[in-house]
Amino acid sequence: MNVLITGGAGFIGSALVRYIIKMKSDSVINIDKLTYAGNLESLAEIENDERYFFEKVDICNSSELDRVFQLYQPDAVMHLAAESHVDRSIDGPAAFIETNIVGTYTLLEATRNYWDQLPSDKQQAFRFHHISTDEVYGDLEGTNDLFTEDMAYDPSSPYSASKASSDHLVRAWQRTYGLPTLVTNCSNNYGPYHFPEKLIPLTILNALSGKSLPVYGSGMQVRDWLYVDDHAAALYKVLTEGKVGETYNIGGHNEKANIDVVKSICYLLDELVPNKTNGLVEYEDLITFVTDRPGHDVRYAIDASKIECKLGWKPAETFESGLRKTVEWYLSNEAWWSRVLDGSYSGERLGINKVKQQSYHLSESEEAV
Repeated sequence: MNVLITGGAGFIGSALVRYIIKMKSDSVINIDKLTYAGNLESLAEIENDERYFFEKVDICNSSELDRVFQLYQPDAVMHLAAESHVDRSIDGPAAFIETNIVGTYTLLEATRNYWDQLPSDKQQAFRFHHISTDEVYGDLEGTNDLFTEDMAYDPSSPYSASKASSDHLVRAWQRTYGLPTLVTNCSNNYGPYHFPEKLIPLTILNALSGKSLPVYGSGMQVRDWLYVDDHAAALYKVLTEGKVGETYNIGGHNEKANIDVVKSICYLLDELVPNKTNGLVEYEDLITFVTDRPGHDVRYAIDASKIECKLGWKPAETFESGLRKTVEWYLSNEAWWSRVLDGSYSGERLGINKVKQQSYHLSESEEAV
């Protein structure tokens, strides 16, 4: 296949691109606007592969999308391009409305115009896979409840509301126009190449620098953690084996309170790089509780039984094995994250102006990049 991936320079998108190029025989066309979270250096190991192509394109630009579709003739679209940071959506919701809602609409229309021109056999085989988040479901009150695919949406933040809107658009284009779509909603991702404003990489890098480890409220907010490479494998499984019109929840089966995630990182660092805490006895001493964010959901938990039963997918990593891999990756890849921290990433590879360094906010989630 020729697979068009939007947002392929982001965290989850780059993992998906690397997975397809390294593990499958398909070609990948990566389109990315290269906002602050888009980093082409996350694709350095596959950027020279003859099956990989990159186009710097904004999904809100319909004429550029039309050009890309006609040039590359994709057999499938995997849509990950999104503004995805809850705190940023609270500070500035307009960008989330523009990218996540207007951008998804523009991409759907460009896809439909292209799909309408395909011969019937290619129309039947074509897929539009929309990658979304469990945050669209809102908050779980009980300790045993799980998000299921037929649960009503109840988003709490501008970010999750914009993603819920995009989910509805995708399903409407399937029912109204017959566009063969698939939707997946994932739990919190973590792993290598994660942008340092997110909870796990922020904790790792702050700890290594002897800085405070900020935790919202009491830190008892519960999330289900999914290793990003497991997610990439699941996304490809849904694209190639999923049933058109269906939704699949993808989770890691790893419910953890935020404070326990932070402490687990501290324990690993105590083991792997002791004596780097500027005289503190343990990294855990750096933990600082900060004022909770507005409308902070207490618990997310995914019921991933459908994708396991219907498609035979389940995560390969436990939280413990995935977190160790993640911490070890950051310890071994200072060149990557130091260029993110100083703002010098991506731009040099494209010969464009240096990317402006962004201020960092604390967020535990990275739903769809």
